[in-house]
Amino acid sequence: MTQELTDLRNSILQGNYADALAIVDELEGMSKKAILRQIKSYLKILLFHLIKNQVEQRLTNSWIASIRNSIREIQEVNLKENNKSYYVNQAEWANLIEEEVIEDAIADASLEVMNGKYTRTQLSAKLDKNEIATTAIRFLALTYSYSAKELPAIMDDYLSQLPGGEIWK
Repeated sequence: MTQELTDLRNSILQGNYADALAIVDELEGMSKKAILRQIKSYLKILLFHLIKNQVEQRLTNSWIASIRNSIREIQEVNLKENNKSYYVNQAEWANLIEEEVIEDAIADASLEVMNGKYTRTQLSAKLDKNEIATTAIRFLALTYSYSAKELPAIMDDYLSQLPGGEIWK
């Protein structure tokens, strides 16, 4: 990015505004790509713990903390600087989960679920991926409706509905 900023400065100083605008577009693209990578990383953590919850039918305090933290971080990162629009809109989550993130989450979860009892392929066959995606999307929808201050209390109600959540609450 340092080179791009140097090129931008030089283009402006030389009055080459077309090149300067092209560099600005490139920088915006790089920024959006980094933000989407960060969102996907938190989404993978969310799915990882929902997978563990579905297979093991329990919910631990550390899983709850990871799920809650993932949702809060996604909420923060997903909101654009104008505080009015999002990098990932509500309707885009299913596609992002199903096409880009869930298989990585399954691969990582296979190392921990039931102490690594299942291979990635075995775990994938065992899962109800639609249920996991639906649960994740329900959690993600909360980020569009509630403030960061309200979100933890609302999430507690949703977390208590997961398998093992009744004991936790």
